[in-house]
Amino acid sequence: MKKAIVLLSGGLDSATTLYWAKAKGYRTRCLIFDYGQRHKKEIRQAVALARASGSDGQVLRISFPWKGSSLLDAKKALPSRRSRDDIPSTYVPARNIIFLSFAASYAEAEGAQTVFIGANALDYSGYPDCRPGFYKAYQQALKQGLKTGVQGDPVRIKTPLLYKTKAQIVRLGAKLKVPFALTWSCYKGGRHPCGKCDSCLFRRKGFKEAGLEDPLVSKA
Repeated sequence: MKKAIVLLSGGLDSATTLYWAKAKGYRTRCLIFDYGQRHKKEIRQAVALARASGSDGQVLRISFPWKGSSLLDAKKALPSRRSRDDIPSTYVPARNIIFLSFAASYAEAEGAQTVFIGANALDYSGYPDCRPGFYKAYQQALKQGLKTGVQGDPVRIKTPLLYKTKAQIVRLGAKLKVPFALTWSCYKGGRHPCGKCDSCLFRRKGFKEAGLEDPLVSKA
């Protein structure tokens, strides 16, 4: 069976990516990062999602001691209103570069051919490391920097949601029977989603346009 490493944050996109990979016949191992984010709820939800999908899950703890993001520094306010042309304060410098490097190392060590990441470049916050050009460049880096790469069979980065709207992602997740109630998208770690942060707004837009009810909102 094909093996894959799935970067799992606990959010809607990464959960849908996990279930998409399983539907494609991959034996999935989930890599979950505890990187000092503002709350641990998304980590707990990621662990629950890995378990629900029947996947192995590993939580890896790393540190960004220099902060540089409102997701890492609780003293910084989370953005509420901004120009869509701006990169928000929730951007964590080089986060996906770092996460993918760990995932590629994990994949090569375990003999997995593929790394899946739930990046999206349509309904998203504008982060540079969620854009198509970044993934093309990173794939080229793996061809040059991995043993499997120089031997002609590099670990492949797959981004099945990259060009999908949030509504399309919600519909796909529903089709794949993703347990949406286990996902967590809000930048805050409260009992219920705040409904105001970028992540909540994109999630609400997705469920509304998909014509489906978000279980996290309906039970709030």
